[in-house]
Parts: sequence; C-alpha cells; structure tokens
Amino acid sequence: MLKKIDNSKKTGNSHIAILFPGLDLGDSDTGYYSIGRIDQANIQAGAVIKMHPHSNDDILSYFRMGKVKHTDSEGFEEFITPGRLMLMKAGKIFHHEEAVQENVEGLQIFIRPGMRDSRPEVIFQELEPVHSVDQWRLIASPDAARTKLQLSSQTWIYDMQATAGKSFTLPETFGPDFGLLLYVFQGAIAVNTEISLGKGESVFIQDESISFTTTNNAELVLFVTDTTAPYYDGGMYSGNQK
Repeated sequence: MLKKIDNSKKTGNSHIAILFPGLDLGDSDTGYYSIGRIDQANIQAGAVIKMHPHSNDDILSYFRMGKVKHTDSEGFEEFITPGRLMLMKAGKIFHHEEAVQENVEGLQIFIRPGMRDSRPEVIFQELEPVHSVDQWRLIASPDAARTKLQLSSQTWIYDMQATAGKSFTLPETFGPDFGLLLYVFQGAIAVNTEISLGKGESVFIQDESISFTTTNNAELVLFVTDTTAPYYDGGMYSGNQK
C-alpha cells in the first residue's frame, strides 16, 4: 500500500493542525494502529497551556524551533527545545503545564501505550546535532537499548533532514506486518516520482519499496507501527475518538 493522506480531514485552528491518521482509512478508528494523533503546532511566545490532565498517552514533544517550559504535577520543571526532546508517558493520569518562552514550531505526537494505567514517567533526550542530515535517526522506540526515549507500544519514530540532489529510501526493510506513515514537517518531497508531498502532508506505506527526492531541504518524520502488536486505544488524546 502506498496512499497519500487526505489533509482536508485535518482539524484544529490557526495554531495547531491535528491529523487523526485513521480517518483516511475508514470510520471505525481515528488512529492508525498505535499512532493515535499528530499535531503540527505554531505557537507564539507568551502562550500558556494551563495545567491539564493526560491519561494513557505517550506524548513526544518534537519541536524544531522555540522553547517551552514544562511543569508537571510532580513538581518537575524543565525546558523543551529543538535540541532537547521530551517524552511524557502519562499512564493512569498525569497533569502538566506548557509555557511558550520563544515562538514554537514543531510536532506533538500522541502514541498509544502498550497497556493501560502504567506508571507516569517523563524522559528527556538531548539531540546532538539537532538535525540528522541525509541519514535516518531513530529517536524513539520500544527498545531501551536503542533509544533513551522508550515507547510502551511497538512503535518506532525516525527523523531526517534531506537535502536536494540525492535519492533516499527507508531506514531498513519492514515486513508486511509493519505499517509506516511518512510525514513532511518542512519542505517537499516526491515519493516514487508519483506522489508529491508538501509541508504537513503524509503518506501511508505498507509492504512497499519506496525512494524519494527533494528539490530543496525537507525535514521528515517516519512513524512505524507493528500492526500485529497490542496497544490500548482508550487514551485521552491518543485513543480512538469515535
């Protein structure tokens, strides 16, 4: 399967564009297996998202510009920046506040957990360098030996900054049980010369060989989910909204 996602089904407002990837495949589930929801945010400095709850969501804050102060119900304070990612595993229930210190553009990624009501946890990861140029980088996975940002479901997240004049493929070979979602955060790419994707657009890939090129720099995020593995779809934000 190689299918461009229909962006007309995105929701949100002028600050946040919300993708529920499952809506493009049918009416039964707003998520795509363990990939619950992807928000592309563009928020000005001074905005504060007051203390609010999350439950049974694994939330990766992947900001490519700006600075946000995170404060949570455990009394923990820390800053999220392009060089410092945060994975918040909400578990049974968790409260946090976000205060935008500098104009932010980035993704908030809601992944479904492998099971419900696990212990809440917040993990930070330094990125050095900030961008992985022309090479896929695994930033989150279920394997603690491979990534510090450990997801609780069978989900893997990669990123890359692709430059013009080169051809790229997937980071590895994925069998037919794995579903992929390739998301363009910035720039534009052509996939197999037949599908054009611009900023904020994405494509489903399953059991397909692909290559892609860009006529300018493009920032990409690749989501991989094991379609046979268990996950909990009752999360507050990552869960099925139907």
